[in-house]
Amino acid sequence: MEKDSYKEALRTLAGGVYVVDRTRKVLFWNNEAEKLTGYAAEEVLGRCCPENLLHHVDAEGRALCFDGCPLTAAIEEDKFSEASVFLHHKNGQLVPVVLKASPLKDGNGNIIGAVQFFSVVVSRDDFLSDLKKLREIVLQNKLTGIGNREFGENVLDRVRYQAINDNSTYGVLFVGLDDFKDVNERWGYSAGDNVLRMAVDSFLSELREVDTVSHWGGGEFLLILPNISTEELLTIAENIRKLIEKSSLKYEGAIIKVTASLGGVVAEKGEDMHSVLLRAVDQMHVSKDNGRNRVSIDK
Repeated sequence: MEKDSYKEALRTLAGGVYVVDRTRKVLFWNNEAEKLTGYAAEEVLGRCCPENLLHHVDAEGRALCFDGCPLTAAIEEDKFSEASVFLHHKNGQLVPVVLKASPLKDGNGNIIGAVQFFSVVVSRDDFLSDLKKLREIVLQNKLTGIGNREFGENVLDRVRYQAINDNSTYGVLFVGLDDFKDVNERWGYSAGDNVLRMAVDSFLSELREVDTVSHWGGGEFLLILPNISTEELLTIAENIRKLIEKSSLKYEGAIIKVTASLGGVVAEKGEDMHSVLLRAVDQMHVSKDNGRNRVSIDK
């Protein structure tokens, strides 16, 4: 088979493939690599991996480009290597992938570069394991002990990709504590902080192990629930609403009570992350506009 035929075969493989020389300059970038990363071949060819277009990081958030890079192991140590990492898509989201790198040699056995194959992680066990590790990294709100807004966006991105690969569903709940601003103004920010913690306790008592909650900001939270139906989402949302309504906080001799307005959606197949979020936020506002302390689900 001639050289161009090999290239054509690599170009149409189901997984992402790229080839680099000894300096890690990209020489070849196939069609699937474009789809998985968002980068067209002309944006990548001739550039070096250390320029860090894809920003590979492991589950602890450590960059691999200068420590633990499979391509470096292939070129400098003449060995096949594999790693489960996250790459940064051109649009900014994190994509969980498995990398496999192998040295390329000339006719005399000299290493002239390396080829790297990569594909999106599809194993549910691997996904849940990585998700658990991701919860432990720095994207955490120090006040509530849960993930912050950036963490929530990253998890939502991963859950969306996993749902596409598994042909499964996922739900999103957007929660707004009613009159939270009034709590801060009347009782002070310390009281408001305690109300946030009380709300988090309510979420965690009702959510499943695979679900994720993050603090969006102020009195708002994002809840992400993989593999769920509209009916199940509504049940969990109502349980959370009732629990918050029944909760109370003793603060400096007073009893503080709050309620919550929840908006929920089950994502449509292939739906854009921002569309899912917008629909959930819109449903939360429907709850607030209709008297607060209620759940609205977009069916």
